[in-house]
Amino acid sequence: MSNDDQYGGGSGHAEVGGTGQTRTRLPDLPSDPYGTPRRTPRASRGLITVVGVVVLLVAAIAFANRSQDSTPPAASDKPPAADATAPTGTAPVTGKSAGIPKGFAHDEQGAQSAAANYAVALGSDGMLKKDVRHALVDGIYTPEAAAQRKGAQDAAYSPAFLATLGLDANGNAPQGSTFVTRAVPVGTRVESYGPTAAKVAVWYTGLVGMSGAKSTTPVRTTWKTWTFDLAWAGDDWKVTSDSQQDGPAPVPGDVAASTSDDISKAVQEFGGFTYAR
Repeated sequence: MSNDDQYGGGSGHAEVGGTGQTRTRLPDLPSDPYGTPRRTPRASRGLITVVGVVVLLVAAIAFANRSQDSTPPAASDKPPAADATAPTGTAPVTGKSAGIPKGFAHDEQGAQSAAANYAVALGSDGMLKKDVRHALVDGIYTPEAAAQRKGAQDAAYSPAFLATLGLDANGNAPQGSTFVTRAVPVGTRVESYGPTAAKVAVWYTGLVGMSGAKSTTPVRTTWKTWTFDLAWAGDDWKVTSDSQQDGPAPVPGDVAASTSDDISKAVQEFGGFTYAR
């Protein structure tokens, strides 16, 4: 195939360099019989430069990533502030008494674990029944604080108050209904800490209400902060006083509310946790 054929020439044109004709050099002619265009030296140097820059860039990124992966974290006695609510994985307690965790560590983490677990116990449906409530209070508060609270709580959980919740005088739900009350800790914050006393705030979401076909108080969620003043007494953390306030509360989600049957089933099937810091 002639060069004229490749670049659109017709049959009336003679081949370049034919007999009796002057040879003409065309700058864009192929440099080999396979038609590969000949690159100018400037273009080649530009391509080599670009490739070199890309290679160096890739190598620099790979080295930076390898350096980040291999560099050990700086030693610190406490986790960074951004990890303040991250669980440590340390076992929170060594045992339980009457369903209440006990044997918390005599340190800052142990005080946080105690506060979180006490919020769960005091937010349970056991507080609706007098005998169970007294056992919970005795196991959570110091003897002096427990003695002060029993009378006031007995008055607060009166038959009249229980009736407003749809319960009978003994704190029982009607046949076919389930009264739900749970405190689910989201995080803890140490307000102050010392070997003999600590103050810990527990941010939690709560479930409260009656699940049943005839319920007029369906189960709803609440968001509160429960603050505990703790004392190291009897080889464990005990509550001397506590208080609650609303929030912080997030924007409600767009998940549709479940039926009463689904809520009742979930409460029966999903048990609570022992919370660690």
